[in-house]
Amino acid sequence: MSYAQRKELSGNRTLSIVFTVVVVGSLMYALVTGLAFNVIKKSVENLKTFDVEQPPPPPEKPPPPPKETPQVPPPPMTPPAVVQPPIVQQPIVTVQAPPVLPPLQPVIAPPAPPPPPPAKVTRAQSARGSLQGLFTGDDYPADALRDEATGTVVARLTIGTDGRVSSCDIVSSSGNRSLDSTTCRVLRSRARYTPAKLSNGQPTGDTDTARIVWRLQ
Repeated sequence: MSYAQRKELSGNRTLSIVFTVVVVGSLMYALVTGLAFNVIKKSVENLKTFDVEQPPPPPEKPPPPPKETPQVPPPPMTPPAVVQPPIVQQPIVTVQAPPVLPPLQPVIAPPAPPPPPPAKVTRAQSARGSLQGLFTGDDYPADALRDEATGTVVARLTIGTDGRVSSCDIVSSSGNRSLDSTTCRVLRSRARYTPAKLSNGQPTGDTDTARIVWRLQ
């Protein structure tokens, strides 16, 4: 047997096997499905079924016809009145700052006044009597002689506790400067007083008024 014939026989055998498997499978499927169908059909026939008839429901009554209501037109719409809310003015609150008080100064009691001095018992007195007698013709100023000046000088003298004139002030002038200045110069250098004394006997200062007349001889 040649190789070609051997190959052809092998192919025909394969086809035969496949065809046989398909036919056997189809017969088995038909057998199984047919038996199952018969079993189910027989079971259904054995069931005794019956229909329960229910009475039909009573017919519904038709609803009564609606009553005819007269058509009333709606009332006219009036727009609501616009109410303006009242304007409430906020009260103006004025807050005043408390006054600034100056710092308290410590109160210092004034010092007690000194006790009054003892009253004068005696006033100062010129030791030489009249003050006019202290002046001589030689005291006349040369320029006043040349101008023939005359007059009266009134001077206030301050007398110290030693009885000497400590100051001289012109109260009323003679009209000539030389006569005025010569008056105070002579009184400061020549006038001597007994000092004034207090009630306790202590010497004290005093004042006196001198009136000096200048005239040509």
